[in-house]
Amino acid sequence: MAAHPHGTEKEVIPRRLGATLGWFAAWAWAIVAGGGGFLLLCEKGPLPLTNGWFAMLSGIAACPLTAWLLRRLTGVTVSGRVRFSAAALFFIAGRVALAVGT
Repeated sequence: MAAHPHGTEKEVIPRRLGATLGWFAAWAWAIVAGGGGFLLLCEKGPLPLTNGWFAMLSGIAACPLTAWLLRRLTGVTVSGRVRFSAAALFFIAGRVALAVGT
């Protein structure tokens, strides 16, 4: 039996499951946060700076389509961890902006 290129089969299945769950979570976050932020912007307007901008940018950062477009158009590959971190930072920045009242 040939060796699997990424380790044993028992190691590959959880990794693949984790990647699939991460992909679904990224799309869910993109739709919920990005769409909700967009709706907030439509409802309250673009100015002053609202948490709608931060929510929408968080959704865009998490979206797998954004990563695919970056790779396709610029050749830059962005990992899921980087996308998650960017989305979390946008989300936190929005909460801070909301608390500060900008």
